[in-house]
Amino acid sequence: MLSKNLIHKSFTFLTAVAVWCVYSMVAIAAPKDITGEITITGQVTVNGQSVVSNSTVVSGSSIVTGDNSTAIISLGKTGRVELAANSNITLKFIDSGITGILSEGKVRVSNAAGVATTVTTKDATVIADAGQGNTFAVEVECSHTHVDTVSGLVTMRTGNNDKQVAAGTDAVAGNLSQTGCKPCFRPGPGVPVASIGALPLVAILLAAAGGVGTAILVGSSTETTTGGGVVVVSTIR
Repeated sequence: MLSKNLIHKSFTFLTAVAVWCVYSMVAIAAPKDITGEITITGQVTVNGQSVVSNSTVVSGSSIVTGDNSTAIISLGKTGRVELAANSNITLKFIDSGITGILSEGKVRVSNAAGVATTVTTKDATVIADAGQGNTFAVEVECSHTHVDTVSGLVTMRTGNNDKQVAAGTDAVAGNLSQTGCKPCFRPGPGVPVASIGALPLVAILLAAAGGVGTAILVGSSTETTTGGGVVVVSTIR
């Protein structure tokens, strides 16, 4: 009888140890919630409330920057998220992942190797290569989304189509010909850019409005300073 009780207690103890070991392994392997620290310039709100620098940001927060305002969310070893002026993003993060939904404006994301990172807009989902560290920017325009990869590699997914955007390159998703939007002055196929021929007219208008000290650009890099203080760039070297 004593022997049976001893065996039963030993079995119960070993079972408890096994369960504890499995639970500990699952707990260690599970992603950990982290918090971010925000640094701001200008007017920035988190979940509708104005914040100051060094405030804590939790996962799932909605962050909005005003005119001439910026926000930097530091996630420690996980990465860093930078918002330009007039931007709106819902940001979720754990120690192994960063997810952003960008409804307007521009965000620049840096993620560490092993951190799965995506930014979704109305036009595309941008997916960073989790096997390495990446730095990339996503900007939402009226008619399209622009992606620039600074380092690493990202994939721009539009529907069932994937396009890799390597370091030093960019890509566009959306309808560039959509009417009712402000012109985009980014260089690239199908994107209107400022005409060199239009520069003298702009410069003349600026000179008329501002007077002395206005730089008039004509077309080359040879500089001549006139007595009135206006810098004229000559067309002849």
